[in-house]
Amino acid sequence: MAVRASSEVVIEAPPEAILDALADIEAVASWSSLHKDAEVVDRYPDGRPHHVKATVKIMGLTDKEFLEYHWGDDWVVWDAERTSRQRCQHGEYNLTSVGEQRTRVRFDLLLDLAAPYPGFLVKRAKKMVLDIALQNLRQRVLAGAE
Repeated sequence: MAVRASSEVVIEAPPEAILDALADIEAVASWSSLHKDAEVVDRYPDGRPHHVKATVKIMGLTDKEFLEYHWGDDWVVWDAERTSRQRCQHGEYNLTSVGEQRTRVRFDLLLDLAAPYPGFLVKRAKKMVLDIALQNLRQRVLAGAE
């Protein structure tokens, strides 16, 4: 069962600050209530995370993920191997400067769920994921800028 979710928000910060917040994997559980823990397995030569182990919980369902990250100057993407709840996962943040200290952040997520779930649960979970991925990220970035 493929599920797509996407949304965008403007954050009052440059793209570098947003990418830095996203790269701080060890802190993700502090701003994402979906993440119970996250650990960087290895890093690229520039220090950005390459492989990450994470435990997520949404709507009472826990899943352990192994993610592979790729980074650009204004984007980050990740893909997950098969888990107990997903056949695959692809996520991405794309950043576009809109002024000197403002960035449009687009978040896209594609999940192929391993089992069917009721539509109302999927809809509620999508809203929760989008809110955390964008609004909580925004709060994290702005708190780091203070």
